[in-house]
Amino acid sequence: MAKHLSRRDIQVMVELIRGWPEGKLTWPEICVAAEPLVGKLPTRQSLSAHAPIVDAYKTKKKGLKNTAPRKPRPASMNVAAARLAKLEAELGELKEKNRCYKQLFTVWQYNSYKYGLTERQLNQPLPKIDRERSDGDKR
Repeated sequence: MAKHLSRRDIQVMVELIRGWPEGKLTWPEICVAAEPLVGKLPTRQSLSAHAPIVDAYKTKKKGLKNTAPRKPRPASMNVAAARLAKLEAELGELKEKNRCYKQLFTVWQYNSYKYGLTERQLNQPLPKIDRERSDGDKR
């Protein structure tokens, strides 16, 4: 026969149920998961005798049923870790490239001021290219 649960044990059980991962939630699975936390294997009956545990169970069960399907996850954590490392490396490269562009812009800004270029001159559009005629074409 299982021993009675203390207030601390009840609170631990409620937190266990609230943090239950996605998947099937059953009383026997909760009992097995609770054993290392409370130091004894509780029975379903001893758990269901406490209103906070029952309320947490019903809420979590209802929440698991009503959740929309999530985006598919990678097949393994190694794949996810590799993808994360790749994205972090790419982010680092882009940050460095952005820093270089900012530095180049600062040089251009200084030189345009130094040589008296106006903002209007800097914002002039590029000349149009005449693709119909080429200089190497002598007919």
